[in-house]
Amino acid sequence: MDNGWEASAGPWIESLGAAGDFGREHVLDAPMLARVGHGRFERMLDVGCGEGRFCRMTAPRVRERVGIDPTRALLDAARARDPEGRYIEARAEALPFADASFDLVVSYLSLIDIPDIDAAIPEMARVLAPGGTLLVANLNPFATAAVPDHRITDAAGRDQLVVDRYFDERGAWTAWRGIRIVNYHRPLSRYMNAFLAAGLQLTAFEEPQPSGGDPARVARYSAAPWFHLMAWGRPVP
Repeated sequence: MDNGWEASAGPWIESLGAAGDFGREHVLDAPMLARVGHGRFERMLDVGCGEGRFCRMTAPRVRERVGIDPTRALLDAARARDPEGRYIEARAEALPFADASFDLVVSYLSLIDIPDIDAAIPEMARVLAPGGTLLVANLNPFATAAVPDHRITDAAGRDQLVVDRYFDERGAWTAWRGIRIVNYHRPLSRYMNAFLAAGLQLTAFEEPQPSGGDPARVARYSAAPWFHLMAWGRPVP
């Protein structure tokens, strides 16, 4: 399936720049890195690593970092920027690793790009070692269920987020700054039940707020939690 990523790789890399977009830089990076810690994990897999940004950020914290992505142009950029990292062309639905290969598996805003989470989430759980952590950052489903223009101004002049068809799972094309890709909307219960069915246990759930950045953007991202962060553990037998 053409999901638009090959054609969008160049604009995506240019759009993120060195620091990343607002949501990554000012909302998600700090709590994600806090969960990774320093020296807590030996071997990390970044599922949907893109141009390798989070792999590079965790270089001082994790001894071995592996990133997978199905988009060659993004992997080329990751390898060029991080020669010491290991980047492999692969899909989340069929990870080319042995069982229990990693003590940390990361999905940083990649679940919304994965067509088949019923295959991908069990694969993430399979390669996770007992006692390990699956760390997930995702868009909140009410954000992915928002109508195309996202917001309207109500009769009182207030800015309102507009959500529709929350319970209807679907993929839809979305476009901005020269990027045009397919994102998937699923209700939160859909994700939660998939993780539970994979035998994982929820150990943390956060809805992080912005820290720093342009005040207008901070206000927009503070009106309601745009993202959530989850940590799931694989129990030790």
